[in-house]
Amino acid sequence: MILIVDDNQNNIYSLKKLLESKDFPVDTANSGEEALGKALKNNYALIILDVQMPGMDGFEVAETFAGYSKTKEIPIIFLSAVNTEKRFITRGYASGGMDYVTKPVDPEILLLKVKTFYNLQEQSLAMKKTQQSLELEVQGRRESQVTMKSEIDHFHLMLEGLPQIAFTLNGEGIVDFVNGRWYQYSATDKDFPEAHPDDLNIREEFERCRKKGKALELEVRIKNIETGDYRYHLLRMSPVYEGDIVKNWVGTFTDIDDQKKVEKEKDEFLSIASHELKTPLTSIKAYMQLLDRKLKLDKESPEANYVLKVQDQIEKLNVLITDLLDVSKIENGKLKINKKPTNIEKVIDNAIETILQTHEENKVRIQHHAVVPDLLIPFDEIRIEQVLINFLTNAIKYSPENNQVIVTTFADEDEVKVSITDFGIGIPDFKQDAVFRKFYRVEESSLQFQGMGIGLYICSEIIKQHHGTIGLSSIVGEGSTFYFTLPLN
Repeated sequence: MILIVDDNQNNIYSLKKLLESKDFPVDTANSGEEALGKALKNNYALIILDVQMPGMDGFEVAETFAGYSKTKEIPIIFLSAVNTEKRFITRGYASGGMDYVTKPVDPEILLLKVKTFYNLQEQSLAMKKTQQSLELEVQGRRESQVTMKSEIDHFHLMLEGLPQIAFTLNGEGIVDFVNGRWYQYSATDKDFPEAHPDDLNIREEFERCRKKGKALELEVRIKNIETGDYRYHLLRMSPVYEGDIVKNWVGTFTDIDDQKKVEKEKDEFLSIASHELKTPLTSIKAYMQLLDRKLKLDKESPEANYVLKVQDQIEKLNVLITDLLDVSKIENGKLKINKKPTNIEKVIDNAIETILQTHEENKVRIQHHAVVPDLLIPFDEIRIEQVLINFLTNAIKYSPENNQVIVTTFADEDEVKVSITDFGIGIPDFKQDAVFRKFYRVEESSLQFQGMGIGLYICSEIIKQHHGTIGLSSIVGEGSTFYFTLPLN
């Protein structure tokens, strides 16, 4: 807006009409005092100021404007019918005027000057607003940085107070913070602690999970720098997402060496007990087979049924002892995985056939949906068939009202996924993560169904040693889907 200041109403009227004809918004004042009051209340892009006015003259008004922060930057064009001498013009510029126009006013010259100063002032105001916005943004970012630094410092302080080794990594997998306990096992804050030669490589396992954006959980022995001893630690590394991008990783090493020693003693007992039980059980099985052949009982007789039930129970006991021996091998790192290129669909068909032979075919329905019939991938055929049989057996066991099972195979460019779906009792959400733990059994089914809770644990260890993944989804009362993946390479 432009402010015209003149004590002559005719001058104001003509100037106002001239400027409004060019679409300039105009305000007027009849004296210097009125002009000062309006200038302090409103925002003006330009002031056209008459020099000769009663009371405060134009020069005094301009000098007063220069004393206020709100008005000192407003450009002023002086109008005067007299005082065209150099010293008066000089005073006009000295008092804050931007230009000097004499009366009678040349409309074209005045409009040209008005347009120039008006546009300059508008641009200046726009630049000031932009500058203020930038200053506010910079201030906001500084405050955010201070807040973020305070939160990071608080987070690091919390990590320092943990009894575990704690550390963080950036999105590229480079360690950027470690707490004090780290230096008990690593000389620098950039290198992971040294793992036992027989254990998995920490960096390789982390890079494998980092590429997939998945959390890492690994039991590993790391070397204490001072004592040189290797102690078992549970390593957990979890991604921190910002949107769909992994921003950071947070990791901990939890010392579980004492716990592992207790477990080792228990596993040694189980191993010894299993071996000691295996020998007499093998003899019992052999003698029962000889007795069955010697007696030549009629298959429909009660005695033959008794012998059959004894053999069935001997086989169940043999499976339990075999599982205990597998657990012992896993804990001692002696579970051997012999990989060779094999057709996964062939192994699935063999497992299904085994299940059908040991169950009444008219009560068990297994559908096999395969989409990778000719795919050869490296895996241990015997161990993967063991996993499949365990999944299929559980699917039938925990579906007493509906023995329908669906086996599905799917492959992409990285891995093959095998899923086994039943329509049984299901597993509650909060217990699904625990079913692959050693000796864990869901309370709701532990009394109704027999088992030691080690079958799924063995399956998970077999899949882990194949560098695959294992998991499930389940709805109580509707059924469960257990699955595992195997990498193609």
